[in-house]
Amino acid sequence: MSFVHLHLHTEYSLLDGACRIKRLMPRISELGQNAVAITDHGVMYGVIDFYKEAQKYNIKPIIGCEVYVANRSRFSKEHQLDWSYHLVLLCENNTGYKNLIKLVSAGFIDGFYKKPRVDKELLRKYHEGIIALSGCLAGDVQRRILANDYEGAKKKALEFNEIFKDGFYLELQNHFLEEDKRVIDALLQISKETNIPIVATNDA
Repeated sequence: MSFVHLHLHTEYSLLDGACRIKRLMPRISELGQNAVAITDHGVMYGVIDFYKEAQKYNIKPIIGCEVYVANRSRFSKEHQLDWSYHLVLLCENNTGYKNLIKLVSAGFIDGFYKKPRVDKELLRKYHEGIIALSGCLAGDVQRRILANDYEGAKKKALEFNEIFKDGFYLELQNHFLEEDKRVIDALLQISKETNIPIVATNDA
């Protein structure tokens, strides 16, 4: 079984993506990987090009997005009170693809405040066909761990697990940062206590 990148930013993640789609696919093929995901920040601009290029190299394209989730409501837009955290969403099927489009569109139309934001209301409405990963250090669960709020992090993980009907995974990343070690240890403990599965990713 080969490793599959489930957290990857292309050139469509503005100022945060270095993976050029046309150069990515031959490299994925060269490494012997048979699938790869696209999870650009808040947008789906690169999805069509990503899909077409993956088809050329017989690679399974996993369509996704690392959305920004409002800490309150997507309609709340008060300076210094309203911010967002990261959550990775991956399409499991065509229903999930349609729902992800609705989520991302609503993030721009209703939730835009510095960045396109969704909220828990939208996640509950459009969760079907979507698998969620807890994200990087900027994820809600991870932020609570870094703030020494272990119980709050576990509660938030259980809430996401309920929203996505057991299609939620705690995302382990190790970029050799001190924060990564703290988060990994806590996520493993949360997984042990809640039976929420884990997945290893790299913020590519």
